Amino acid sequence: MRKIIAVLLVLMLAGGICTAFAEQTQKAPDYILEGFDGDNTTRAWENNLFFSRMQEKTGISFQFRQYASTEGWNSRKQEIAAGTDLPDVLFKANLSEKDVQDMYAAGVLIDLKPYLAEYAPDLWALLQENEAWMKAISLPDGAIPALPGINTLQNNNMLWINTVWLKNLKLDMPSTLEELTETLRRFRDGDPNRNGQQDEIPLSFLGMWELRFLGHAYGIIDNDYYVTLRDGKVTSSLTSEENRAFLTWLHQLWEENLLDHNGFNTADSLRQITDEKAAIPYGAFFSISPSTVVPAAAMEQFAVVQPFARDGKTVYRDLFGDVIRGAFAVTSACKSPEKLVAWVNTLYTEEGARLAQYGLEGEEYVWEENGTWNWNASMETVANVFLQDHTIGEGGVLPGISDWQFQKKYANDTIRTTVEEMEKLKSVSVIPYPPVFLNAADRARIAELQFNLSDTADRAMACFVTGDVPLDDAHWAEFCETIRNLGLEEMIQIWQKAVD
Repeated sequence: MRKIIAVLLVLMLAGGICTAFAEQTQKAPDYILEGFDGDNTTRAWENNLFFSRMQEKTGISFQFRQYASTEGWNSRKQEIAAGTDLPDVLFKANLSEKDVQDMYAAGVLIDLKPYLAEYAPDLWALLQENEAWMKAISLPDGAIPALPGINTLQNNNMLWINTVWLKNLKLDMPSTLEELTETLRRFRDGDPNRNGQQDEIPLSFLGMWELRFLGHAYGIIDNDYYVTLRDGKVTSSLTSEENRAFLTWLHQLWEENLLDHNGFNTADSLRQITDEKAAIPYGAFFSISPSTVVPAAAMEQFAVVQPFARDGKTVYRDLFGDVIRGAFAVTSACKSPEKLVAWVNTLYTEEGARLAQYGLEGEEYVWEENGTWNWNASMETVANVFLQDHTIGEGGVLPGISDWQFQKKYANDTIRTTVEEMEKLKSVSVIPYPPVFLNAADRARIAELQFNLSDTADRAMACFVTGDVPLDDAHWAEFCETIRNLGLEEMIQIWQKAVD
């Protein structure tokens, strides 16, 4: 801030330069930019250094319409789809598959594909090199109404294990399902927190959704619609013998008190520990980061359990893939869409990505002599000033690329190690089913089928795990018949048609 004030003082002493500066700042904004920056954000776009720095680079200025709640933005998106008071550009737009299709069909969004090769050469090169990314953002007719955020190392739902407990019990990191089971037993019986009580929770989880990430050890990587695309064919593991064997193992863990018996009726906020001095009760848990469960001071004691092999092959569910659709779009109200496409192209470069997510070298971060980088202020300043007022990456989905290689050079050993573990996990992760655009009828039918199928399947599998329903032949056959009657095969056919 002192540097900015100093620059302004120099301009004020410069006579004619000062006048030119005043005229420039009073100039009407070039475009109206509207979007969503995450729920309850404290960031104000009109005061954010990212936009002023981008204006210096591109000469483009904006009038901002910023939304800070999901409810408010969803309501506004309906108005936009109806053509009400259109802005020029939607930024951090959080456009769903349905939003993109409906707005494009209504003529609210324009096709950006004709502009990409000339005005967004960096993005165009990425799409040319990655056919799957191009398909993910293209409508069936080839149009691209919205541009994505691209992150080849997105967060995943990972199993984090307490390495302090491993050390206390002289255990190695588990590398097989059998080793994990035995490690959880040792956590239960070995007093790894050293308080003389058997109060440890070997494995914490949130519902059947999280437990199914352990299904990779049985070859199960279905998505939230319970389908997987294998060699061009859509299948589901729900009624498979692999799923039955998986549920049988989970029931064993439950019976041995290795699973948290509150796992089916708790919430993330209820299991989270915020007191830095509180004892950590968890031996392992699922999360995108330990920070969602334990205090920052305890994060470094947790490490990722890498996936287990099955029949010599290791595969894990890729939760999000590389592409987050619907982050940026230009409306039919814009008179010069090519200029906005050129503006956003900056974010698909390494320099632009760092500007958006970390700021400027020498200002927000500095390079150390050992080749690592660090923030140029205390972590309190980073959280409350740099991330809120100087950068734009936090909150909402940002168009552009995420420079995770930069994170591998961060001076914090814990963060750097976590990124390396995520990279290793990514190398064996597979998207169960590629992103597609369904037509309106199929999209509505899938939603109807999923509404009934998901709740029934998860409840039934939870009952198998807890033993409330025995996993014998008769009850398993009843489960399979119920799932089929709820339309599993029809769902598979719709997803098959979409990829065909």
